[in-house]
Amino acid sequence: MASKNSYSELLAFVEIAREGSFTRAAAKMGISTSALSHAIRALETRLEVRLLTRTTRSVSTTEAGERLYQRIAPHFDEIDLGLEAVREQREKPAGTVRITTAEHAANSIIWPKLAKILPLYPDITVEVSVNFARTDIAAERFDAGVRLGDELDKDMIAVRIGPDQRIAVVGSPEYFAKHPKPTTPYQLTEHSCINLRLPTHGGLLPWVFDDKDRREFKVKVSGQWIYNSVSPIVRAALAGQGLAYVPEDTVLEHIKAGRLVRTLDEWCIPYTGYHLYYPNRKQASGAFPIIVEALRHKE
Repeated sequence: MASKNSYSELLAFVEIAREGSFTRAAAKMGISTSALSHAIRALETRLEVRLLTRTTRSVSTTEAGERLYQRIAPHFDEIDLGLEAVREQREKPAGTVRITTAEHAANSIIWPKLAKILPLYPDITVEVSVNFARTDIAAERFDAGVRLGDELDKDMIAVRIGPDQRIAVVGSPEYFAKHPKPTTPYQLTEHSCINLRLPTHGGLLPWVFDDKDRREFKVKVSGQWIYNSVSPIVRAALAGQGLAYVPEDTVLEHIKAGRLVRTLDEWCIPYTGYHLYYPNRKQASGAFPIIVEALRHKE
């Protein structure tokens, strides 16, 4: 029968394997790195096998360590879920909800909606990770992710959290004073365009339009600026550095104020709005349904 020390040592091993770092695991567990090292040495001595390979920069599991991790880590996850379920019985919902999302959804949907309700639930914490990549939410231990409706995996539960949206092509008045407005998307090749690079595409985001028969086509554009998020693209467009291809709601105020001018409006396509997606979690924390309902899109 395993001793109490065995369980604490195994937990230490799981956290180090998961974090890939003694320092991060120690911070997460609230103990010193020396105590963590001692626990691992004791575990390896008792099992008579090396579980971790350490270098100056990283920590990884050995073959034996990986087998042990795959065997025991799910059980510790079940314990965490069980403890979270007990916390649900508290009068006030509590817990941490981790969400991975792109910048635009974080700013336009998650922030304005949750900023209204979180003050009502002081024991709920929301952690938002801004990332354009297609994150594996189960592997990265996120509770949910946010994607456009046409990008969702079929095995996920999906909840619409935003309306359908449109793309806008905009430039500053100063830019258009020097360059004639394009009348068709094909003329964009004659303009300086501010590109967006996304890891999910492996390159630059294509500028997609609809022709008069509602058929989609792409235009390859170029310019001096490439960013990996929307905010600096809008900033560059405001500074007259070129044309931007961005979600309409990110520039509406600038258009109304005359700081940006829209073009090719009739060619710009609508796209499916954002959805929150998550796996079927039978033991979700009491905080999770509150966050889902707060984000849910209401027509």
